[in-house]
Amino acid sequence: MSFVPRLPPFVSRLGLKLGATAGLIAGLGAVAVSSASGGSAALLGLGTAVLVYAASHVWLHRRLRHLQGVLHEIRTHEFAAETPPSGPHGDELSTLLWEVYRTGQSLETEIQELKEMESYRREFIGNVSHELKTPIFSVQGFAETLLDGALDDESVNRTFLKKILHHANRLDNLARDLSTITKIETDELDMSNEAFNVAELFDAAIESVEIRAEEKGIMPRQRVAPDLPQIYGDFDRLRRVLVNLVDNAIKYNQDGGTVQLEAESQNDEVVIRVVDDGIGISPDHLPRLTERFYRVDKSRSRNQGGTGLGLAIVKHILAAHDRELHVESAPEEGSTFYFTLPTSPQPSLQPA
Repeated sequence: MSFVPRLPPFVSRLGLKLGATAGLIAGLGAVAVSSASGGSAALLGLGTAVLVYAASHVWLHRRLRHLQGVLHEIRTHEFAAETPPSGPHGDELSTLLWEVYRTGQSLETEIQELKEMESYRREFIGNVSHELKTPIFSVQGFAETLLDGALDDESVNRTFLKKILHHANRLDNLARDLSTITKIETDELDMSNEAFNVAELFDAAIESVEIRAEEKGIMPRQRVAPDLPQIYGDFDRLRRVLVNLVDNAIKYNQDGGTVQLEAESQNDEVVIRVVDDGIGISPDHLPRLTERFYRVDKSRSRNQGGTGLGLAIVKHILAAHDRELHVESAPEEGSTFYFTLPTSPQPSLQPA
């Protein structure tokens, strides 16, 4: 009667496959035992079983040590194991090792994102607080001065009241801009998908900045390519985009400078540009231009009533249209802000 060695029970329960060495030993043992008989067969079978057990024990111990190492790396390196699993693939333990490794990588990514969000939240709250303090303190100071006796001086009180109104308007603009960004980010701002002419959009934007343009002796010009097709998008939101860009082109320009709105066809899109010959922007600032509250010249922007949110709003509105804002600029050489719009309806926007 032949004797075939059986695997140790704990190995069978785990459902683990033995390594190549253990499998070879077991195979040789089975062949040898099948040709033997009596006590010699039993002894040979027992020896083979011991060898198989030893091989499986070494193999299993090595794999479990690897699993322990991966878990240790996850614990000591904030969930991200630096060394991916190695060794044979295809068995249950190998699958477990890789699953633990991938889970650690996923947790590390999520934790990093949470840290960035928390940092962003703190920075945002700090920026909002800073933006609110200046106009509030100014209004308080002017009001206290008026109450201390300046209210009776006609030449003084009107000046102070105008300053109070200026800072109140700045607070109102800040609140509106924050509300706009929040609505866009939370998809609470309904976006239409209508067709219109570029010239209509340009006219509406220029009309909105007419007063500021006249104060600086700048008359924005238009250069629209002939036979330009209609474009699609949310007219009011895109008007806001152009107003913000043209307003910046005027603010950061010398008196009597040049601001031009351009449009030309390119494939199935229309390229829209706002070009100025103003002070320009250093390359160091370009990557952060569309960040909330980021200012190239902080004092100048605040003095001119800016909230630091204009380009952030531009970025978000264009993103809602699946578009991006591009900038080309250099100090003392002016700036060009441009983006594209489609000449056919966009599936991502609701039809008008």
